Amino acid sequence: MFESLSDRLSGAFRALGGRTRLTEENIRDGLREVRLALLEADVNFKVVKLFVDRVRERTLGQAVEKSLTPSQQLVKAVHDELVQLLGGETASLDPRGGASSDGLGAIMLVGLQGSGKTTSAGKLANLLRRQKMRPYLVPADVYRPAAIEQLRTLAKQLDIPCFASSPDMKPVDIVAAAREDAKARQCTTLILDTAGRLHIDETLMQELADLKKAVHPGEILFVADAMTGQDAVTVAEAFNKELDLTGVVLTKMDGDARGGAALSIKSVTGTPIKYVGTGEKLSDLEVFHPERVAGRILGMGDVLTLIEKAQSSFEAEEAEAMADKLRKATFNFEDFRTQMRRMKQIGSLESILKLIPGLGGLTAKLGDMKVPEQEMARTEAIINSMTLKERRNPDILNASRRQRIAKGAGVSVQQVNQTLRQFEQMRKMMRQVMGGGKGAKAPALPKLPGGLGGLGGFPGMGGGLGGLPGLPGGVGSGRSATKKKKNERAKRKGKKR
Repeated sequence: MFESLSDRLSGAFRALGGRTRLTEENIRDGLREVRLALLEADVNFKVVKLFVDRVRERTLGQAVEKSLTPSQQLVKAVHDELVQLLGGETASLDPRGGASSDGLGAIMLVGLQGSGKTTSAGKLANLLRRQKMRPYLVPADVYRPAAIEQLRTLAKQLDIPCFASSPDMKPVDIVAAAREDAKARQCTTLILDTAGRLHIDETLMQELADLKKAVHPGEILFVADAMTGQDAVTVAEAFNKELDLTGVVLTKMDGDARGGAALSIKSVTGTPIKYVGTGEKLSDLEVFHPERVAGRILGMGDVLTLIEKAQSSFEAEEAEAMADKLRKATFNFEDFRTQMRRMKQIGSLESILKLIPGLGGLTAKLGDMKVPEQEMARTEAIINSMTLKERRNPDILNASRRQRIAKGAGVSVQQVNQTLRQFEQMRKMMRQVMGGGKGAKAPALPKLPGGLGGLGGFPGMGGGLGGLPGLPGGVGSGRSATKKKKNERAKRKGKKR
């Protein structure tokens, strides 16, 4: 989402790369580029002016730290101000802030029609359940029967209770009945999907005010479409004036919006962003961390988010067991397929690279990032065409078996052979990296933060990103560098003779 802004800011900082000290002149030139970058990102012009003034105050008259170059000093100032612009600290969620005497918390989702309230309600329920809460979904949009049906469908997918609303009911009556049912089911938090309009009107605001009075929600979250830019900020102001919002949920953050809403909404409304929607899956809702987002914008990556995603997909015990298999060379196609599927749960290769410091710019160099994803899909199809015995013991894959696998996967025998070569090369590489062999005692692996077992839990990641099939420069890129060197040495020997 912030790609164009990141590129512009990187260009502004590179222009200062050869300077030995910060002066009023080069600070002015650098901040001019920063101002243009923010305005092009559709950030509110008043917010941009205030932001640039604060950065100038931070840098002018200050000595450059010995450990930093002038451009790094400016990056540091811009980073610190970006964090403040995005909200400073991570805003917490308190559904029970307005809980009634029965102790049942409530969250109201409000916003215009089409902003993504219903889907966000399902995503939020899924997130709260992972945090050991017991959510209860309430469809209160009686003007759109499709919204009621959609929320029921999402609740069924998540196996979360949902109130049986109908279009002929009044929203206040729906909430009263839903509260009683939620208490009977021993739920802890109501999540209300309220009505929206194509524009703000008095009838809508009065209905939402009546709901607020009846429910006493601990949280009133405004759901905004990040693609609408400054319009989202204007609408948020109007909702905040009438309902006193406690937070914002920005949807479609995985799109190509310029990021103006995310960078402006806290400064203009005073309401913090609490969650962002990063995809279409019900698991694609993330807590908004201002410092991490500022790091992403400036190309610094976001390792903590990557670790959290990995933890949600990989069990520590499973990662340790997989690392042990890699050390002892007992890693097979069953394990490889499992790890590939776990990797898909974390996200696309492009999204993973953007979270690793220093590799964000690699996505542009790799061109079409769908190619490695297609390679991984083809590899999985080949593995699926194998029998259980073949997956567990790849050494038995003779010529006739490979022909059968190729027909079943819809690929050529050469592609099957290539996959087998890549797999064997990866096993050898991992054995060398981990210093093991068949029957060798497994050495201790460095722990990842949060107790993840080791890099062996990710297929091919132990020796770098090259371990992923189809990624240039790795074992998936055809013949290995080692084999090429051997061929070159053989040619030289032949010439000498």
